[in-house]
Amino acid sequence: MKLFHVSEEKDISIFNPRLPSRKDLDPTVGLVWAINEKCFSNFLTPRNCPRVTYYANEATTEEDRKHYLSSNVMQHVVAIEHKWFEIMKNTTLYVYEFDSSDFYEQDLGAGYYVSEQSQVPIRRFQIKDLFNELFQRGIEVRLLANLWDLCDKIAQSSFQYSMCRMGFAEQRLTES
Repeated sequence: MKLFHVSEEKDISIFNPRLPSRKDLDPTVGLVWAINEKCFSNFLTPRNCPRVTYYANEATTEEDRKHYLSSNVMQHVVAIEHKWFEIMKNTTLYVYEFDSSDFYEQDLGAGYYVSEQSQVPIRRFQIKDLFNELFQRGIEVRLLANLWDLCDKIAQSSFQYSMCRMGFAEQRLTES
């Protein structure tokens, strides 16, 4: 299994465990985070770019597929806000690959794996054109004015999903 860490920092030689800020994790256990290959595309955005990502799996209903995917060939969507388009166009990402032997699954659906030990990457490569990389991986990219409506709907759908950095998203739109 391949595991990766995606960063805007180009010269990380060692990843040391950091205490998590998430409320659902033990705040006393430091972790090094990695993403599996299936969900790697969810992280091909600038770090703080809010995004709603989802993909079809065996549990995804035909109704959800028809409603939330643009065609039968698209199975994975990364949605970002309009204001992040230019930032994403001008961002270079550095991908660090890890030996997976010290990692364990933290969230299979989101593709998260963690290690409690420091990690030295076994390989590093860069991605300069994030949109092209997503397109080459068969990912549908959506640009929206606001992510919250999609976020709420996908969370109630039959898709496997991950919502990242939503604290940086535009405020929820209110109905008048």
